[in-house]
Amino acid sequence: MKKIIMFSFLLLSFTSFLFPQSVVIKSLKSFADNNETAFPLIVQNGDGPKRLTIEFDAQSDFEPYLSIVFRFCDKNWIPYNNIFLLNAGKNVAYNLSFSVLPQTVKDAHYHFMGSYPDNRGFVNFPFSGKWMFFITDSHDTTQVYGYGKFFVVNNDIAVYDTLKREQLEDKVYFPADLAKIFNVTTNFNLPDKFYPASVDRVEIVTNRVLDYPAIVDRNGNTNTRQYYWNGDRKFSFVARDILPGNGYRQVDLRNTNEFNAKDVNAHLDGLEYSRFFKQTHRDLYGASILTNYKDDYAAYLNVTFSIRPPNEMPGGVYLVGAFNNWQITPAYQMKNNYGVYSITVPLKRGIYDYQYVIANLSDDKIVTQDWVTLEGNNWNTSNIYHVFVYYKDPDYGGYDRIIGYQQIKSN
Repeated sequence: MKKIIMFSFLLLSFTSFLFPQSVVIKSLKSFADNNETAFPLIVQNGDGPKRLTIEFDAQSDFEPYLSIVFRFCDKNWIPYNNIFLLNAGKNVAYNLSFSVLPQTVKDAHYHFMGSYPDNRGFVNFPFSGKWMFFITDSHDTTQVYGYGKFFVVNNDIAVYDTLKREQLEDKVYFPADLAKIFNVTTNFNLPDKFYPASVDRVEIVTNRVLDYPAIVDRNGNTNTRQYYWNGDRKFSFVARDILPGNGYRQVDLRNTNEFNAKDVNAHLDGLEYSRFFKQTHRDLYGASILTNYKDDYAAYLNVTFSIRPPNEMPGGVYLVGAFNNWQITPAYQMKNNYGVYSITVPLKRGIYDYQYVIANLSDDKIVTQDWVTLEGNNWNTSNIYHVFVYYKDPDYGGYDRIIGYQQIKSN
């Protein structure tokens, strides 16, 4: 009998090795240390978070055999293939340990949470810049089930940022709120060990919207983006067009009495409307808080979002939020049914920040994007701006290096 059991176990292991696993990653999150609302950033020198936490559920018939591969990227989030930048030997987390989800959770079976760099020293991040992680099959790392983005920062320079309220004056704006902007100015003095000609640009990330930063490039000045250099070591980058927007919308699915079915509306009254002239409550700065995975009610719901805009839209309406990393993608374009735009997405119980964006896409690439027409634009909005200073480092064949970082908060 024991031989039969052992043979069955070996056969199962061998079969799992030969055939790809059927795994679906759900509720994937990354955040600093153990604070699930914190921006995904590690500060390796000075004050700041020291570890990145990765958390997700997995839908699989048996415990998945997965790894996490970490890759250093250029300023456009493209992983380097340069052998000197691969960090070989310290770039893979093996043998992920899973917990079993409660039987009441029908749409996923396993849960994972891990923090990196790990305590055993198997994973580290030696370069300051943009990084990505890929959840892969342990036997075949080209089989990717999910991915995420984060920053690793070494503060090699002292960055001084200021934020001022201003108004655009290049034309007449209607409503007048559309002209309200923040002027974000970044100043710093470059230490002797750096070359002034290699200072590249400044990126400003609003809250957790990683994919659409405001960029001030040293290679060109406009009316709203300026670069100054005194010919020595003093630099200034200015962005005069940062729209403050409005506080995010929020859906809270934790109440099991209000949301007591599999298929629910994001809000009890169903429809939502424009908030252009309405100030909203405090939000999570674009993050989410999920119900603890051990909770019997930490189930997945089919949540329908619906909005009736006041006018015909000059493009498609897209749902963006903490559940899709604030990305404008075809998968989250809302369907127009006689002026009501709707979409249904599966979400685990929790609180999510989100909003509606008007955009035009061509071949899945964004041509235009409008984050304020349906949401509003108000100086009283509380945002966190993450400011990064980029440097073209000539070492290791050349790479995009972050040499300075500062966080500033409006209001």
